[in-house]
Amino acid sequence: MASEWGRIDDDGTVFVRTADGERAIGSWQAGDQEAGLAFYQRRYDDLETEVQLLEKRLESGAGDPAHTRKHAADLKEQLPAVAAIGDLDALGRRLDAVVAAAEEKAGAAAAAREQARADAVAAKEALVAEAENIAETGTSWKASGDRLRAIVDEWRQIKGVDRKTDDALWKRFAAARDAFSRRRGQHFAQLDAERTSVKEVKERLIARAEELAESTDWKGTTNAMRDLMTEWKAAGRAGRDVEDALWTRFRAAQDSFFGRRSETFAERDAEQVANQRKKEEIIEKAAALDVSDPKAAQNALRDLQAQFDEVGHVPRDSMRRLDDRMRAAEQRVRDAVDAEWRQSSTDSNPFLAALRERLVEAEAKLERARQSGDAARIEKAENEVAQRKSLLPD
Repeated sequence: MASEWGRIDDDGTVFVRTADGERAIGSWQAGDQEAGLAFYQRRYDDLETEVQLLEKRLESGAGDPAHTRKHAADLKEQLPAVAAIGDLDALGRRLDAVVAAAEEKAGAAAAAREQARADAVAAKEALVAEAENIAETGTSWKASGDRLRAIVDEWRQIKGVDRKTDDALWKRFAAARDAFSRRRGQHFAQLDAERTSVKEVKERLIARAEELAESTDWKGTTNAMRDLMTEWKAAGRAGRDVEDALWTRFRAAQDSFFGRRSETFAERDAEQVANQRKKEEIIEKAAALDVSDPKAAQNALRDLQAQFDEVGHVPRDSMRRLDDRMRAAEQRVRDAVDAEWRQSSTDSNPFLAALRERLVEAEAKLERARQSGDAARIEKAENEVAQRKSLLPD
């Protein structure tokens, strides 16, 4: 009984045909030759199914290429002695293709693993470098501490680094974290010392402010209080647990002084406004004096001047204006007195009367010259008027 890929001879010997010729693969005595061929062909089918599984696993990427390659190579080694009837040469070629493809994929997988390892190492090296930078320069203590804790979580998520490299990198990270912790501890120790010093400085400033709080030297103490405030701001901050209490005491002393100062100034301002009104009333009386009798007006003005001088302080911004108004009222009376004196002097002195008549004549002559438009005549008339005026007393 024969088929395309094998046969069973009359004595029951089973042969398979390959490119190298026939080879005996077994003996069949259990039944007719057709059943024997079917039995050995099923063995081939099983082998082919196994090869198909290897091909599909390799194509889908579900299996390890190295394992698939070994399995295919093992099957290939078994083919020269396998007891099955079928196209063993074709099956061998398929297994060679599986081996070649598996080797290629195994190489790619190895390269991918190596790249993944390199990426993982680079990622952890970047975390170490960041931690070392924080250890050397970080001053945002809370944010930096939180970041170092986050780095630990990120570290655990990075896989694929060999133990030796991972241990070395972890030692660097741990050293950086410890260095940061020491530097942070030193910073806060120094800060505590500085805050203690600031507390002592501010307590002295409070004591000084409380001493000044009862002062009535408004100008000097105001300047002193402002200097204390400048020193307070320059002193820095004490510990969080005492800063607010210190500020409350210091501000209370300042408020006490400035509150009393404001009350005093308010009373003084009210008094000065009242004085301003008194002076304005006196000025109005002085401005309203009847100067038709200059002597009487002068006497009345003397009384008003005395009253004006007796009135106390007025607001600073009104002092100049009030004085100017009073001076104007005084000048009005003085002008009336002077005019009366000049008139009486002229009336009792015939020489002065003659001089005044000549001045009037000279002024009339000047007016006529101006009307003529003659420049020389005008200049001559102006000189004569000036000469006449110079002879008269002021």
